[in-house]
Amino acid sequence: MKCVKKTALVYCEQEFGLIDGKTAAGLVRHSELYTIVGVIDSALAGQDAGEVLGDQKSNIPIFATLDESLHHLLQVPDCYIYGKAPLDTCISPAERYLILEAMAKGMDIINGLHQFFSEDQEFAQMAVKHNVQIKDIRKPPTLQESHVFTGQISKVDIPVIAILGTDCACGKRTTAVKLNEALNTLGIKSVMIGTGQTSLMQGAKYGASMDALVSQFVIGELENAVIRAFEQENPDIILVEGQSAVSHPAFMSSIGILKGSMPDGVILQHPPARKFRCDFPHLVMPTIEREIQLIEAISPSQVIAIALNHENLTPDEILTIIENYEDQFRLPTTDVLNYGCQKLIQALSDRFPHLSHKIKPKTLPKIPLSAVK
Repeated sequence: MKCVKKTALVYCEQEFGLIDGKTAAGLVRHSELYTIVGVIDSALAGQDAGEVLGDQKSNIPIFATLDESLHHLLQVPDCYIYGKAPLDTCISPAERYLILEAMAKGMDIINGLHQFFSEDQEFAQMAVKHNVQIKDIRKPPTLQESHVFTGQISKVDIPVIAILGTDCACGKRTTAVKLNEALNTLGIKSVMIGTGQTSLMQGAKYGASMDALVSQFVIGELENAVIRAFEQENPDIILVEGQSAVSHPAFMSSIGILKGSMPDGVILQHPPARKFRCDFPHLVMPTIEREIQLIEAISPSQVIAIALNHENLTPDEILTIIENYEDQFRLPTTDVLNYGCQKLIQALSDRFPHLSHKIKPKTLPKIPLSAVK
């Protein structure tokens, strides 16, 4: 049964198109649960959200304020989504006021922060008063619902591929979503495991927000998600969205992903122009060599392809980097937003030949010859 999408307005004040606006950007690009009807960011008001992201026109307008958005939209949206992913643990008083205002207008609240709105007395009372729902995406399962590692992952006999990265907010989820769509278009049944709040908002059926789990259950929850997807969907391949980086000192999620999903291969996402880790200006970015060494040192998995983030790079620069990386690392390298997923699919077909037999007689969109080695 096809899901009926709810309409949603995404709040992303002063952050849309920037690193802390990645949740809003992800929802503008893809969502199976929500039809995004607008974004709130006064710095970009009047522009098209897709074009701001460097994509095609999306016909999703950016508004300066909540009042302005409701004045221009034909109907009050079903949902108000908090679309920022800051390091800050709590919302500001101004943001709090807007959430109360949205509930007063009859909008459900979708929250991806560690601060749980449903446990806030004022928010809870307002929700009851106006008969609206509050959904905290990062709220972990209860102790009774939590899972520890069992080893049953060994019975998963299809390829499991993790899309890891060299930093936070570098495109891991975007590459996973695009690859998942491309594989299914070709007739290869692919299921994506969501590991962060954005992918769960986008509609990932399996997974959990890894950074919100008690450490005892991180590996077991991911193992359980992979097993459930395997048993319930009968897929040809499972993709696991990465979090942060194995080398990142501030987060441990990627290590849990390597252990919990025991992937048969890794696609490594990297932003070549980034000099320092996002949100940590004193931490120098690792090299691809270092990240590959770490991944392959703590896991039997091998890196089988590289996906690039083209931030702060010209088209000519990204093509040169693709060529250089393929020469240096002998791994297929691409930028899925500019050149699609052909190289990644070919890498998977080469490593797992049975996948190529599943491909329907269709072709993916062509890419420039200059992007193919």
